Amino acid sequence: MIRAIRVNPRLALLLLACCLLVPSSFAQNRNLKALVGGTLIDGYGSTPIRNSVVIIEGERIKAVGQVGTLAIPPGAEVISTEGMSVLPGLWDMHVHLMINGHSDYAHWDKTYPPMMESVIMPASARQLLMAGVTSVRDLGAPLKASIAVRDRIRKGEIPGPTLYVSGPFIQHEPYPGTDYVRWGVKGADDARAKVRTLAEAGVDVIKLIDQDQMTMEEVQAVVDEAHKRKLPVVAHSHRPEEIRRGLQVGVDCFEHTGLATAPEYPSDVIAMIRERTAKMSLGPLFWTPTVQGLLNYEYVRDNPEQLDDPSWQVGLPPSIIDDIKGSLKKPGQLGYYQITPLRRPTLARKIQQLSESGVVLLIGTDSGIPMNFHSQTTWRELDAWVNSFGIDPMVAIRAATYWPSVAMRVSDQVGTVSEGKYADIIAVRGDVLRHISLLQDVDVVFKHGKQWK
Repeated sequence: MIRAIRVNPRLALLLLACCLLVPSSFAQNRNLKALVGGTLIDGYGSTPIRNSVVIIEGERIKAVGQVGTLAIPPGAEVISTEGMSVLPGLWDMHVHLMINGHSDYAHWDKTYPPMMESVIMPASARQLLMAGVTSVRDLGAPLKASIAVRDRIRKGEIPGPTLYVSGPFIQHEPYPGTDYVRWGVKGADDARAKVRTLAEAGVDVIKLIDQDQMTMEEVQAVVDEAHKRKLPVVAHSHRPEEIRRGLQVGVDCFEHTGLATAPEYPSDVIAMIRERTAKMSLGPLFWTPTVQGLLNYEYVRDNPEQLDDPSWQVGLPPSIIDDIKGSLKKPGQLGYYQITPLRRPTLARKIQQLSESGVVLLIGTDSGIPMNFHSQTTWRELDAWVNSFGIDPMVAIRAATYWPSVAMRVSDQVGTVSEGKYADIIAVRGDVLRHISLLQDVDVVFKHGKQWK
């Protein structure tokens, strides 16, 4: 629902003064909006712009400046952002639109595949957009559904972030009952064929998991075929050998911080990461740690009120909502999280190791996994980085705006609030550089120039 925002008298006088300075080149424009008065964090990491003005024409940003120096075009719709932080729309680089927080994967895989394209994935996408997430990387869903939902969003038929999809995982062998979303490979030729099938269907990225169970020839074939078709490759990093193999074959981005309870990454793995990040000609090595679910599990277990938040129910029919709620009645008994209390204390050290080794960390959340709802996880990941690991808020915001656009090779189009780029912009009342958790309640959401909230 779009919120009406009133312009106060002081701002109205400033707007009038700006309009008197309007250049004639704007005179015929009618499809214009102006966000006026907020503190702009543009995504580049420089000093925020106070009393900012962002002019949107159609889908794109026409101009960026300040009250008193950048004129408001006549006829533009003025939206006050006074008292707000204005920033690029957030990215979430690791989501699963095909799941919605249910705790029983076997039940979900058996029950809901027929509804994924028509109901479940569109609902997940809508929830993310309403949370201020305007771009996402969906890493693991049925191929046909992934492409269909992505393209329906791009055509404006359903609401949602801009999607970059992987379709099914590629791995040694699918888990029981999951071959609709997990593709096993048998030999290097089969690995290349699977990647070709995905590429020709139109995926945006290739995802590897359990690559330590594949042969090196198979892993190399996946990466080589993907890169031949200009597709980035992301890979799980739950186990040290997954990381070693991924580094050897040239994986572009690693996911997660590991299933192991070891207190830190092995020294040889860190040495390999340092060697890779030192090769500047290859570009950044990206890593999406997805820590918020691990950090917050025990709190949610003991304070389960967020499980009743209606934001995660948007777009879902009552039958699915009741099924999800039923699966979460005893959050302390979920097998999925029983090792989490042992893993959580290792996270800070591993994040430190990755940061010191030169990787570029990205915001991603694994949203959709048990008790991790699409409407809540992105801001919780940002909050975890800032308040649990001491990461500078500006660094965290750039990891959710600028750097994801670089990783997905679209930084010329999105990722910052700057002239010529798509108007993917959010605003939230208060100072997010001081209180990052304010992002849990985003006030204004623009995606491609259209106001959704």
